[in-house]
Amino acid sequence: MTDDGRAANETRAPTIEILAPQNGLPRWAAVANGLIGRTVDTAVAILIVIEVLILFAGVVARYLLRSPLVWSDELASILFLWLAMLGAVVAFRRSEHMRMTTFVAIAPPIVRSFLQHTALSISFVFLLLLAIPSIEYAREEFFITTPALEIHNSWRAAALPVGIVLMIVSASFQFVRSRNIAPILTSLAVVVTIVLGFKFAEPLFRDLGNFNLLIFFVIIVAALVFAGVAIAFAFGLATFGYLALTTHVPMMVVIGRMDEGMSHLILLSVPLFVFLGLLIETTGMARAMVTFLASLLGHIRGGLSYVLVGAMYLVSGISGAKAADMAAVAPVLFPEMQRRGAKPGDLVALLSATGAQTETIPPSLVLITIGSVTGVSIAALFTGGLLPGVVLAATLCTVVWFRYRGDDLSHVTRSSAREIARAFIVALPALALPFVIRAAVVEGIATATEVSTIGIVYSFLVGAAVYRKLDLRRLPQMLIDTASLSGAILLIIGAATGMAWALTQSGFSRQLAATMAALPGGAPMFLAVSVLAFIVLGSVLEGIPAIVLFGPLLFPIARQMGIHEVHYAMVVILAMGIGLFAPPFGVGYYAACAIGRVNPDDGMRAIWGYLVALVAGLVLVAAVPWISIGFL
Repeated sequence: MTDDGRAANETRAPTIEILAPQNGLPRWAAVANGLIGRTVDTAVAILIVIEVLILFAGVVARYLLRSPLVWSDELASILFLWLAMLGAVVAFRRSEHMRMTTFVAIAPPIVRSFLQHTALSISFVFLLLLAIPSIEYAREEFFITTPALEIHNSWRAAALPVGIVLMIVSASFQFVRSRNIAPILTSLAVVVTIVLGFKFAEPLFRDLGNFNLLIFFVIIVAALVFAGVAIAFAFGLATFGYLALTTHVPMMVVIGRMDEGMSHLILLSVPLFVFLGLLIETTGMARAMVTFLASLLGHIRGGLSYVLVGAMYLVSGISGAKAADMAAVAPVLFPEMQRRGAKPGDLVALLSATGAQTETIPPSLVLITIGSVTGVSIAALFTGGLLPGVVLAATLCTVVWFRYRGDDLSHVTRSSAREIARAFIVALPALALPFVIRAAVVEGIATATEVSTIGIVYSFLVGAAVYRKLDLRRLPQMLIDTASLSGAILLIIGAATGMAWALTQSGFSRQLAATMAALPGGAPMFLAVSVLAFIVLGSVLEGIPAIVLFGPLLFPIARQMGIHEVHYAMVVILAMGIGLFAPPFGVGYYAACAIGRVNPDDGMRAIWGYLVALVAGLVLVAAVPWISIGFL
């Protein structure tokens, strides 16, 4: 991410003293920690470049040379798991794994310090529990040979134990770094005592039946998440504990489910689209699009607010990552909007609302994720997501019109036709990109993963030849930032996949289906309950974890009730987005505040009008399926 995007992560996962780089480390440890950090950073940057080259070569060979590279997807898949795990290591070292810190932040200093040390201790213990099963899993994969390259699959599976061990080493350095060893020892003792207590209570758990689902997947997950433990580790530890203490399933299965969740090749588009989002920001393509929209609408009341809504719609059609989208648009518009008298709180409130509004705009990472875990066609999701975004944009623009209808714009100069034409010509190469991306996927010319590489190559060429703002010195850091965010997302997907599998094996999915099917009111009631559930889940768990965990459980129920899967996807994604960007718990709101450099308190009051508009738009999308499926 950009520096502003990184600030969003710091809002979500603030660093603490024990995570301060190199502070308090002995010389030998500082040298070793620095060497590991540089090695991992270099590796992930190289892996992203190689993935782009492999996939782009595959596209060229298939569509231009008519001679497909049969090994390209297989090699990309092998390297992808390494990228995901090493990216998770980078995120762990930088304390950028997604977590909820709302309650930790408001706790008294002593309690906050204890919770922060305990969160690190929990992650450390969980990684230790996974280490041996991950090695066993990689060893078992030795007996599988890949079809195209004909190499042992353990070369791919080895990424799991290597990533886990590197995170253990990183956690150990964070312990050593602490200047006050007493809190560390206390938190470790508490965590180990709790783990041993659960182990001794194993016979009791085996007699509780499905009541264990409440204990492990509600109480324990909630306690870990609210205590500030990274969401991926909270999911993983709850799943590990449930399977270890209540079933006879080998713990290697947890690793296998994580591997399955993280290894869908379609998910390779996650880091590639994140990198593409950073690329359009640094090349000036995003600025060119925003400048053109401002020349069209900047002279009307609330004009730049309309530009903000439209710019987020356009930019979301390129990167798919909300933090990258907001970081590309806000710095361009906010200074001029403030000069025109807009309050910082109003600006960040609208920015946050547009983040929720554009969750369904392809190539949204949530769309890609939901397609990978539910089997819904990515092309259908890309087609279905366009109009719901327009509907919510219209509801937001209604609020903008109401709020800014009395603005005095006597000091604002209207752009001439010549200036608009010039801005359009400058922006045209950038404006073409989102349409190329959507058309390529919807028309079946390329997959979502392949088209991201086309976008990257296109942005490099346009940035270098047209806008001439491509700063190659920023490229290594952009690649590392991409790997960090992607590793955090993919580890959550892996952990949530394991949890969803455990819930399915327990029979919970069948019980959930029976309960939801028995609700009075049929499909409309099911949609209403789903909306409420995903607003809450989006607020507490963030978007992708909520989708990965509950999507596979709820989509089959929606199909049984006659709800089109694309329509249901749009409804739950928008509901999740509203929760994600709604204060006081939605971390997307705080990311918007960090990117806009605005105190979160300033936007609390202004955002509620926009949230009401979003909910109204969501109700309309839910009530009229044609909005989502009319163009399929």
